[in-house]
Amino acid sequence: MAKNTQNTPRPLSASEISPVTPLHALTAVSLDTETTGLDTARDRIIQIGGIRISRGVLDPDETYNVLVNPGIPIPEVSRNIHGISDGDVAHCPAFCEINEEFNAWIGDSVVVGHSIGFDLAMLKRESELAGLAWKAPRTIDVRHLVDVLAPKLPEYSLDAVASWLGIPVTDRHDALADARVTASVFLALLSRLREQGIRTLAELENACREADSRSISETRSGWYDFLYESGDGLRRHTPVRIDSYPYQHRVSDVMSSPASFANPDETVSQTLSTLMQKQISSMVVSPRKPGQDPGIITERDILRAIDGHGVAALDMPIGQFATFPLTTLKQDEFLFRAVGMMDRLKVRHLGVEGPDRRIVGMLTSRDLIRQKATDAINIGDAVHHARTEQDLASAWANLSLVAIGLDRENVDVRNIASIISEELRALTRRCCMMAEQEMAESGMGPPPVPYAMLVLGSGGRGESLLAMDQDNAIVYLEGEPGSETDQWFERLGRRTAELLNNAGVPYCKGHIMASNPEWRMDVSRWKSMVAEWISRTRPEDLLKTDIFFDAVSVHGDESLMEDISRFAFEAGASSRSFLSLMATNAAEVRSPLSVFGRFKLKDGRMDVKMGGILPIFSAARVESIRHGITVKSTPERLNALIEAGKPAKLIENLAEAHRIILTAILKQQLYDLEHGISLSNRIAPEKMKPALRNNLRWALEQVPSVTDLLGVPAK
Repeated sequence: MAKNTQNTPRPLSASEISPVTPLHALTAVSLDTETTGLDTARDRIIQIGGIRISRGVLDPDETYNVLVNPGIPIPEVSRNIHGISDGDVAHCPAFCEINEEFNAWIGDSVVVGHSIGFDLAMLKRESELAGLAWKAPRTIDVRHLVDVLAPKLPEYSLDAVASWLGIPVTDRHDALADARVTASVFLALLSRLREQGIRTLAELENACREADSRSISETRSGWYDFLYESGDGLRRHTPVRIDSYPYQHRVSDVMSSPASFANPDETVSQTLSTLMQKQISSMVVSPRKPGQDPGIITERDILRAIDGHGVAALDMPIGQFATFPLTTLKQDEFLFRAVGMMDRLKVRHLGVEGPDRRIVGMLTSRDLIRQKATDAINIGDAVHHARTEQDLASAWANLSLVAIGLDRENVDVRNIASIISEELRALTRRCCMMAEQEMAESGMGPPPVPYAMLVLGSGGRGESLLAMDQDNAIVYLEGEPGSETDQWFERLGRRTAELLNNAGVPYCKGHIMASNPEWRMDVSRWKSMVAEWISRTRPEDLLKTDIFFDAVSVHGDESLMEDISRFAFEAGASSRSFLSLMATNAAEVRSPLSVFGRFKLKDGRMDVKMGGILPIFSAARVESIRHGITVKSTPERLNALIEAGKPAKLIENLAEAHRIILTAILKQQLYDLEHGISLSNRIAPEKMKPALRNNLRWALEQVPSVTDLLGVPAK
């Protein structure tokens, strides 16, 4: 069998292998090997097969398939399984000859396999026998996934799992065919994992470690224990690109590698052709004599040559126009040094040296600019230009990376929450637009009447952190419930919710989504419903009213929402009973502190939403309605209340408490995110730094003072 390398794999960005990568947008390779036997201490590899999964989609053209000469006879019992004989591999390369090419094909991809610990152990052994360095890739074993999803399945062989999922199996025990089946199994399991709340790479790894009964027996059999031993692969640090990026990352993180070399006697025409073919802007020019330093030829040098010599320059040697010596720096230098060097020398290209002073790559000004493309300021652009569900998921995953970076920069948590909320709104907008386009293309036509898509709750206030779900609604101009118009918007709401869920924003457990008729009405019915909420005293009506008063329009005719919002604020402000009931409800503080100031913990954690931020933002909302304040965020509402004559010191303390509690929640969520723990508002005080823990205790002590702000007696 010959290898297939028709398509060169594109470089993988850090976000694609980060802990927060959505599984269905994952870029990975499915891998399998055939061997002379099952003894990881004695047997050898005879075939390697792989197929690429590009952002959650199987890429049939991206395969790797090669036979390997093991250097030892293939036992008959093994030949009877995979059909590969000594004659088949007699003239094939040894593992050491294909290792570099194989590793380049895998790159930084996550590796997926069935019983992959065996394959990793064999690859590790082959590398050691050849005297080659080996590093465990980040790995997913579909057997472990089935352990998580179907622990009572009687058999876990690839054939049995494929049959369970209805996936056809052909050419078993051919490495490439088995890799293809394994990839199909993995992709088929993704929807089941999502239903279990397992959405990201880190969550998957954590779930597998919790169901690791197989890992012990596999390790005893000599398999590689990637769940625990490959710490670097399992807990790889995720680069976060923000303004301080050059001070946190090294040249090796962004350089183009390997470097392309040219002989000084090559013609300008030959070099120009190479530059265009490889889509690069420079080449390293080998030194004219041994012991001399290399030089560099750039696209600008070629333009200058043609400008100075005309067409004749194309036949002239590049050594005549190259710059010697090439300016270099080491691959472990911080990027800010590279930036400073480029600025000082007025150059756009730097050579990158490895440990032995060999040129291992090139760093260009384009490389540095490309890193800026994932800054927080550009995530909205990625969402806006998303065309597929995978595009949406990849863009949304980057938001978590930015949150990590902004937190490390000590950016105010309220600003971080505002950024997250803005991107939640942008994502909802884009999902709605994509759903609308899909409906039009399927023959359902454009929206029958003007409408607006709304984001409610914390997303509307601008205070979402990472443990959010969907809170959205639709208002349309006119139409009866159940009419064709309403059915059109029901489908729009359902598809929008589906796209949001697939991108990484889960369905609302309370069904506060536009697919629900309670959250999808025309203008007149919305006004009637709001009036009904305000006139009633049921707890569920209060909850709906609270969420609705934080609503913002993210797509469509904004005037529709403005009309309803104006009506709601006027009706709410004029109803004393409504305001009194909301104030009483907001004043019900269930503090997570004991009478002695100790944290009340359950399983080492406590919920700081119910007894922390919720009373604060609820009180700010009530008072903003009472005083006709129409801004939505809690900090803005509190500041406006000071201007309205409320006690400044009281409000300043509540505002600071709000900030501290949000900070504690975000830091816990970032920790949980990296460790694959489901995100929530529950925090573990013992994992906090002492200063934040003390600040949190002070903040929680301030929360009961919302009763003073609301003017209701403490309970």
